Amino acid sequence: MKKLLSMLLATTLCLGFTACTSTGNKGGESPENTEGATGNASTEAAQIEGKLVIGLDDEFPPMGFRDDKNEIVGFDIDLAKAAGEKLGCEVEFQPIAWDSKELELESGNIDLIWNGLTITPEREEAMEFTKPYLKNKQVIIVKNGSDITKKEDLEGKVVGVQAGSSAKDAVDADEMASKLGEITEYDTNVLAITDLDIGRVDAVVADEIVARYQLKQGNNDVTILENGDFGDEVYGVAAKKGNTELVAKLQSALDELGEDGTAAKISEKWFGEDIYQH
Repeated sequence: MKKLLSMLLATTLCLGFTACTSTGNKGGESPENTEGATGNASTEAAQIEGKLVIGLDDEFPPMGFRDDKNEIVGFDIDLAKAAGEKLGCEVEFQPIAWDSKELELESGNIDLIWNGLTITPEREEAMEFTKPYLKNKQVIIVKNGSDITKKEDLEGKVVGVQAGSSAKDAVDADEMASKLGEITEYDTNVLAITDLDIGRVDAVVADEIVARYQLKQGNNDVTILENGDFGDEVYGVAAKKGNTELVAKLQSALDELGEDGTAAKISEKWFGEDIYQH
């Protein structure tokens, strides 16, 4: 009888402990928790155990970049930290080669890609996305006084883009691609714009958010064409394909940040206005 009572007590304690532990599992997949990117968010984000490693291009201002103290800062950095607080987990930022981002995610070196990542049909086939949280477009940047005044003027010109970027995809998919003189690829948008400044390329195609931030920082030698671009797009956060549980929990956190005004404050800090997609 004593042995039976001991076994029953142990079982009860075990069940009680299990009920109190977090249900979060950053790498797990759960058929019971697939609501997120397209479903209704819970009123409180589920907790995640451990740490989330976030892959990013650390030269992509204002989304994620290094400041004069060599610390990684930016809109996405602040948003990710706020989401981590909602999820009850630590976030770590891991700089990666942007053209290898899918491999980094697939191999498990990172848990998320969170750095102005454009949602495209091809990427949705390969990765699991949250809902869009920012709108963007691929704009054309030229030097002041350039003879390029509209998109069609790019014919025969040398155009710079970031390797592995949605800008490169947008240019390749456009009918103008076959008319360009040359497409030069760079590791970062900052390098591309630097080469535009010194005349090594005639134009750069890049994210409007990045371009406008660069102009705000006092780069008065370049301008954004108002007549023509390479299309609208939206940003999302990506996890490994099939990891619907992580995306669902993250989406709940993002929804809460939109509802409680935290995302708006972060947006106003970096853009001067609330452009967060609620």
